[in-house]
Amino acid sequence: MDRTERFYRIDQLLNEYKVVTLHTFLAEMDVSRATFKRDLEYLRDRLNAPIVWDRDAGGYRFERADPLAPKYELPGLWFNASEIHALLTMQHLLENLGPGLLAGHVEPLLARLRMLLESADVPMASVEKRIRILRANARSYEPEHFSPIATGVLQRRRLTIDYYSRDRDETQERTVSPQRLTHYRDNWYLDAWCHWRDGLRSFALDAIGRVALRDEAAQDIGDAELDAVLGAGYGIFSGKVVQYAELRFSPERARWVSRESWHPQQESHFDAAGNYWLRVPYSDDRELLMDILRHGSHVEVLAPDALRQRVAAELQASMGKYA
Repeated sequence: MDRTERFYRIDQLLNEYKVVTLHTFLAEMDVSRATFKRDLEYLRDRLNAPIVWDRDAGGYRFERADPLAPKYELPGLWFNASEIHALLTMQHLLENLGPGLLAGHVEPLLARLRMLLESADVPMASVEKRIRILRANARSYEPEHFSPIATGVLQRRRLTIDYYSRDRDETQERTVSPQRLTHYRDNWYLDAWCHWRDGLRSFALDAIGRVALRDEAAQDIGDAELDAVLGAGYGIFSGKVVQYAELRFSPERARWVSRESWHPQQESHFDAAGNYWLRVPYSDDRELLMDILRHGSHVEVLAPDALRQRVAAELQASMGKYA
């Protein structure tokens, strides 16, 4: 427990029990008598805490506040990594929100977020200057498309979209039954039943050129089927037929890769030489291929043979450009 946490614990105990013995303080905070005395002195002298020793009650208590005395205020507690990421992400999203139904509510929310992020000892200007959140590989999409897509997802209504297929370099009109919105690697995807393909697909929002909300009810797909098709593969690519890739990383690269999560169902271990072995399921190798190639000579595909050959062909094609 650091000093700021101890300050808050002292304040909490005094507010909860009104009179707190020295023994209780030492036991609750697991500190020495000398440390407690230093904390108490700091609270009184620096933070104006009206804490007094009550001889009759046999413990410490708050004295009735003097209206003319300096204000007692505890220092702000800082956030953990996930909390600061969530707060700054919300602030960024709200500040870049375009005009819409929420426009009138945004500024009060931003004010609340600033109050959370700012404290007496950490001003907001310091937070904005000293902490950055960088978005990697984020692709831009048409903001006006998000509202009808979200409406279709939540109200269970079909959508007609113009969808650009990068693989075929063509745009097609699709009627889909939206199931859920997914935010993955800084990009938004619409998981939906495609009535043209007669199957589940994930549509990148940045590839949607037009959206029309229809009156027909969306076809509902059960959670089990959604997870079986969209959750079993690797990354954003779907498919029920799953294979397992077996990869071996060099000891040098293992220092990074062993700390990463490639798939919820991955299996891994180190061998005697310090190599890191990783086994991950996939149904479509496109995203997996990109993740493998970024490690260059520090990774080898051991199985399946088709994936090994695909990686080898990509590497040979790359070498051909430098021959």
